[in-house]
Amino acid sequence: MIVDRIGNKIDDIVELLLEDYSKKRDVDNMDIFSIPDKVMVVDILNKLLRLVYPGYYREHSWRSIHLERQLTVVIEDVSYNLSKQVAVALRYDPKYQDADEQVVNDEAQEIVIAFLGKLPKIREYVNTDLQATFDGDPAADSKDDIVLSYPGLHAITINRIAHELWLLKVPLIPRMMTEYAHSETGIDIHPGATIGKFFCIDHGTGIVIGSTSVIGAHVKLYQGVTIGALSTKLGHKLHGTKRHPTLEDNVTVYSNASILGGETVIGKGAVIGGSSFITESVEPGARVSFKG
Repeated sequence: MIVDRIGNKIDDIVELLLEDYSKKRDVDNMDIFSIPDKVMVVDILNKLLRLVYPGYYREHSWRSIHLERQLTVVIEDVSYNLSKQVAVALRYDPKYQDADEQVVNDEAQEIVIAFLGKLPKIREYVNTDLQATFDGDPAADSKDDIVLSYPGLHAITINRIAHELWLLKVPLIPRMMTEYAHSETGIDIHPGATIGKFFCIDHGTGIVIGSTSVIGAHVKLYQGVTIGALSTKLGHKLHGTKRHPTLEDNVTVYSNASILGGETVIGKGAVIGGSSFITESVEPGARVSFKG
């Protein structure tokens, strides 16, 4: 039987893998407790979405709504589990690599308290993003339609959450959150990107926004847009430098356009046509189009 034939080989395969794991490469890390838990981070994120959109994300086991009680339960859960994950992540910061466990735990709790205090700000920004998406899309039947089904707003909301953790200098976890959004929506927004109010992503699939991008208010991006860096031989040596463009207020970028480079500024009110390739600054109010 096939099962018998496989069963006879399992011990050999185990020995083969154990030998392979012993090579001390990056992929051979076995300390599962030294890294944040992806499943837990996603669970925390989903609970945070319930705090941002209390009427849209809910615990299905609840048969009635008692807002204060539900808020207390969710916030207690988030604060406890997020503190644990932040404490693990802080070990990636050289400042905390060899610090006493209590020092790290205390810092993690202070970070989480500060982060939770930012939830009203996050909700304020997300509300403007919802309004911008509704105002800019005649296909939207209602704002409920957008919250429940639009990948652009979903990705933006997760980025707003992750960005606040990024500003608090939490390693790893902000990127884990935005990459979860990336896998869910096809929209890749780095948590380090600075994005103003009334941000609208239409359709969204294939959008990339790099870590040092600065995006003003009332900016609209269509599917396939890249706000990226120029590829150079310096690679990781450029970490921490301004590598991505600045888009000023009221800029519209149509599908599949690429805007690249840390010195590139797209001026206020400019419109970038589809499939354009931009590596130089564009004057305010300009109209740029691709002519093949």
